[in-house]
Amino acid sequence: MAVEIDASREGHLSRGIVLEYLTIGWNVIEGTVAVISGAVSGSIALVGFGVDSFIETSSGLILLWRLRAERSGHDAERAERIASKLVGVSFMLLAAYIGADSLLKLLHQQRPDQSLPGIVIAILSLIIMPWLAFQKRKTASGLNSVALHADSRQTSICAYLSVILLGGLLLNAFFDWWWADPIAARAMVPIIVKEGQEALRGKACKCH
Repeated sequence: MAVEIDASREGHLSRGIVLEYLTIGWNVIEGTVAVISGAVSGSIALVGFGVDSFIETSSGLILLWRLRAERSGHDAERAERIASKLVGVSFMLLAAYIGADSLLKLLHQQRPDQSLPGIVIAILSLIIMPWLAFQKRKTASGLNSVALHADSRQTSICAYLSVILLGGLLLNAFFDWWWADPIAARAMVPIIVKEGQEALRGKACKCH
């Protein structure tokens, strides 16, 4: 049965949908550039950052479906819970990949090449992601949505990962500290694991 939505909530839902489209679009660009640049330069930190962007894209798609479903008057809570757990598993697999590969690079002293595209995408992410996270928090408050609040935290985490990534890339580019890249990658692991644990516990799916 369709549920009537008041004008104020309808406005917040529409705003949330636009923000999710922006997040998905940017993450696709960010992830593509990061993965290609990481593969070319041999940077595990860049590849991990790019894969994380694609996982966040899938999370954005899930939440987009959730918001659109509510705007249509349907209840998407059960589907969101299932999807959130799948995203959580993806995060755990990503953390395992980054942890193992960065350790191997440290042990074998594999030196990544410098990556200007990686540096540029990290700087742009530092500008875009905090703004998106702030706008999502405002919209989540208007909707009283735990799901959108959790999504805003994921967006903030992407900004934190950008700081770690940028640090590793700059140290490698300017000081030839080859080990900065795998160290930066390993620094991402606990953040990604925490993200995955929250998704598996369903914290991103308690929608109001």
